[in-house]
Amino acid sequence: MILSSMRRTVFASGAALAVLTLPLAGPAAAASVPTSGTAGETGSLPVSQALAALPVRAEDRTGYERSKFRHWIDADGDGCSTRQEVLKRDALTAPVQGPRCALTGGTWLSPYDDTYVDDASKLDIDHLVPLAEAWDSGASAWTPKERQDYANDLGDPRDLVAVSAKSNRSKADKDPSQWLPPAVGYRCTYVTDWIADKTRWGLDIDTAEQTALTSTLADCPDTVITVTTAR
Repeated sequence: MILSSMRRTVFASGAALAVLTLPLAGPAAAASVPTSGTAGETGSLPVSQALAALPVRAEDRTGYERSKFRHWIDADGDGCSTRQEVLKRDALTAPVQGPRCALTGGTWLSPYDDTYVDDASKLDIDHLVPLAEAWDSGASAWTPKERQDYANDLGDPRDLVAVSAKSNRSKADKDPSQWLPPAVGYRCTYVTDWIADKTRWGLDIDTAEQTALTSTLADCPDTVITVTTAR
């Protein structure tokens, strides 16, 4: 994927992370939006338009089990699981990699709570749109392979984030109508990335989520985002 090698840029003053964007291909690109059902399609548009394009439907958690999203696999067979790949990618100071991809040392900035962490065991890898939320908003109809791909998505660095265990467990499976990062300076990036993630995977939003996203974005730049569909 075109976003796979890019990393967030950390602004030390506010611990805000820059929204990842790519240059537009031409005048028509700003008005395009990728559509679910065509994997690999790329489009760029203002985040407000991306939000407006998301289907609004009631959510249903019937039948959800976390085990239905197989995660932390070693997709490329290099000995490192998805968790370890994200830890390596998001580190400010790279950890030392030992046998079986054991990681020692390293430092990270947890963007949700603007906290520096120097012990990988104190970090969680957050699914930006939680697994339960994904199930509620469309993933219940996916194949097991599609849910595995979602749970291990390294194709867009906005989708999996290394954060402090404390902040991740505070968030749990909440959507932006129920939880926003305590680091206020990161909230614009958070909701923008949330919309990009839902667009990438063709997921719905509910009315409370739509209201919360719209309200938060009202105080944010109307950033142009680039999204490549995953399914």
